[in-house]
Amino acid sequence: MKKYVVAITGASGIVYGMTLMIFLAKAYNVDLIISESAFSVMSHELSPELKDIESVKLKTKDLDVRVYSERDFYAPIASGSNKIDGMFIVPCSMKTLSAIASGFADNLITRAADVMIKEGRKLIVSPREMPFSSIHLENMLKLSRLGVVIAPPVPAFYHNPQGLEDMINFVVGKLLDLMGIENDLYRRWNG
Repeated sequence: MKKYVVAITGASGIVYGMTLMIFLAKAYNVDLIISESAFSVMSHELSPELKDIESVKLKTKDLDVRVYSERDFYAPIASGSNKIDGMFIVPCSMKTLSAIASGFADNLITRAADVMIKEGRKLIVSPREMPFSSIHLENMLKLSRLGVVIAPPVPAFYHNPQGLEDMINFVVGKLLDLMGIENDLYRRWNG
């Protein structure tokens, strides 16, 4: 069975990462990494109950998901010998983006991303910031040149979304498309 990593950082838009993780867990093995700064954003944007690693483990107990703290350097995904089919960082803070672009693997998210790059595996980064500064853009260009897919969570409207869920599903569907994972989360453009 294919195995994917979903990493969630402290940027706004955590619903994208959680929706992606839930979709993937229906058919694949998923390793979920959550940064320490993501918990305050998660409890604010999604639910006050999601305040720490244990609360997320409880929330995902019925899914095929292993949940890791960003401090867990003994996790199998910290090693290139562990076969991972792809990694998503959704949402990706500019701090995390900068660390990956600099090769500064000081936590499990940046180490797993470093492994994906060095092993030539698919890494999709969804930076959540607006506007982008020249520093942000230079870091994205550097990663893009290394083969990392830069996919900001930009919604579209051609599919006539009926609400927030449709807009979230569009972004998540596009991220899955980029990884080559079949999905029907949004209505595709037919002309």
